[in-house]
Amino acid sequence: MSLPESSAKLARVPTGFNVVPPPGWDIIPLQNGTDEAIRKIVNKSVLQLPPGFPKDDIPKARLRLIKELKETVRQARKSNGLSLYLPIERIHGMIIPASFVASEPLHAQVGDVDSRDLLINIAQNADISSARELDEIAAVRTLQKLPPAPDKGVEVPSWRVQYVVPIPNSTPARLMTFTFSTLIVPDMDIKFAETLVELFDAVMTTFRWSYA
Repeated sequence: MSLPESSAKLARVPTGFNVVPPPGWDIIPLQNGTDEAIRKIVNKSVLQLPPGFPKDDIPKARLRLIKELKETVRQARKSNGLSLYLPIERIHGMIIPASFVASEPLHAQVGDVDSRDLLINIAQNADISSARELDEIAAVRTLQKLPPAPDKGVEVPSWRVQYVVPIPNSTPARLMTFTFSTLIVPDMDIKFAETLVELFDAVMTTFRWSYA
């Protein structure tokens, strides 16, 4: 995934990044190629419909999935998303209610506040936070357990894990964010939610900067 051009003007400033998504997950780029990626995911999902699924209902299922994916894309773009990662393979007949978004760089400097100070502020303001490293760069990981938000169309509780990492050697200092969310749906074992969070943590260990 490439970063916006303004992030790559100085020597040894990364031009992009790479992460390895879990098996059964796919990527929707949010700047170019979005519609094509949605079509491919819908086609894969239709092939996974259970045997005996009424053929007359397939067009409706296809349209419903397209609508859901476009709404997910719309929400991801609100956070200046670069790429959206989401599961497309069913586990025990269901799609995991989770996703994560890589968001484009944000300016870290506000007056005299540099990226290190901002990371400290983020950690202090979070319910649960910890220091991490992403490709040898100091980062912060936060966890929030959020109540339902019906006004935003979220009828059940959710968990959100976010990694915030400065882009090395960027001037002014800029930050990347990687935000994982999972819904705590009825009858969902909390241990399963914890497993999903651990899965995201494992994905973030694959993070690497890329250079032109």
